[in-house]
Amino acid sequence: MTELRQRAVREPDAPPEDKESESEAKVDGETASDSESRAETAPLSASADDTPEVLNRALSNLSSRWKNWWVRGILTLAMIAFFFIIIYLGPMVLMIIVMCVQIKCFHEIITIGYNVYHSYDLPWFRTLSWYFLLCVNYFFYGETVTDYFFTLVQREEPLRILSKYHRFISFTLYLIGFCMFVLSLVKKHYRLQFYMFGWTHVTLLIVVTQSHLVIHNLFEGMIWFIVPISCVICNDIMAYMFGFFFGRTPLIKLSPKKTWEGFIGGFFATVVFGLLLSYVMSGYRCFVCPVEYNNDTNSFTVDCEPSDLFRLQEYNIPEVIQSVIGVTTVWMYPFQIHSIALSTFASLIGPFGGFFASGFKRAFKIKDFANTIPGHGGIMDRFDCQYLMATFVNVYIASFIRGPNPSKLIQQFLTLRPDQQLHIFNTLRSHLADKGMLTAATEDE
Repeated sequence: MTELRQRAVREPDAPPEDKESESEAKVDGETASDSESRAETAPLSASADDTPEVLNRALSNLSSRWKNWWVRGILTLAMIAFFFIIIYLGPMVLMIIVMCVQIKCFHEIITIGYNVYHSYDLPWFRTLSWYFLLCVNYFFYGETVTDYFFTLVQREEPLRILSKYHRFISFTLYLIGFCMFVLSLVKKHYRLQFYMFGWTHVTLLIVVTQSHLVIHNLFEGMIWFIVPISCVICNDIMAYMFGFFFGRTPLIKLSPKKTWEGFIGGFFATVVFGLLLSYVMSGYRCFVCPVEYNNDTNSFTVDCEPSDLFRLQEYNIPEVIQSVIGVTTVWMYPFQIHSIALSTFASLIGPFGGFFASGFKRAFKIKDFANTIPGHGGIMDRFDCQYLMATFVNVYIASFIRGPNPSKLIQQFLTLRPDQQLHIFNTLRSHLADKGMLTAATEDE
């Protein structure tokens, strides 16, 4: 009786149907709050040892600490070799790999929500999650195709129609999923269903949006894709190495194994690595030229005249440093200066993406997002910092690097009506004549 009286005080205005739904939920199955409390107290099953048997036998005489060091080291080298291979295969393969990584990361996070909240009986949950992934990808990749393959889209009538109504189609597809979600709501699972609806949308925001930015960075030039990713990889490796051999001082409670020694050592190593890698890559057109679509050959091209950003220039060294090294000037690519900003972000701010992921995993009492890569966890465990880095690079390019694109302006100009083209032509001619860039004779002609 006391408990009922207290409940009546807490919920004086509870409508009868809510009380009925609560009782039904308790009769028919567990309530959403039961699932929530169970998620907070019951950890997911720990992942089994997924180390290949060959490595287990070869490293059986080592302690667990050194065995983990060797397993992580060997598989890290294998992943780096795979990274070099896909770079060699070109931008199209890179985009496909980014798409595959995005899908796997989405799958890992959705699976955690599915297991933690015991969402096995939720109607349409997995179907709707993948449907929303399809809708968001259709929107983002449709925008990319319209932006970067404008001439191809205008040449093909079906693509032109899809491009013209792309956003309306995307919104309609999302509304279908939204209505399906509303229709799937059942009394005993209201709260849990809205939990998972929010879980899906936050996952889309974290994974799909930022992987889309990775592809945008790639189109600016492969150097804007490779250098940031390589800096994050270098920082991850060097922070682990410095922490493994010299680490003594804990860095953050979310990741007890992270140390100040590893954090600082990784920073200096990454800045030096970024400078060296940028110097090497800036000399090759295949890395510095924007990725563009050639309508004549129906293929991607990366051939251009490098901008001033990728031409060696002489810089004066500050007098304080001159007295130490005895050199007054140094020849550098301007991009190397930008690489300092990229490597600094990768070293000082990028790890917070990993800390965020660590906090997420601790909240649900799991060690890794999955066990896809022995010694490393899931794909999301390797890309938790990369997504944050991709957003920074995209913002950095838009703020400090990118200017108006003449080729895109011409493409849009050619799609206008003849009278609109003539009006722009006359306006531009008058503007150039007023600035003295066109002679009177030329203007008369």
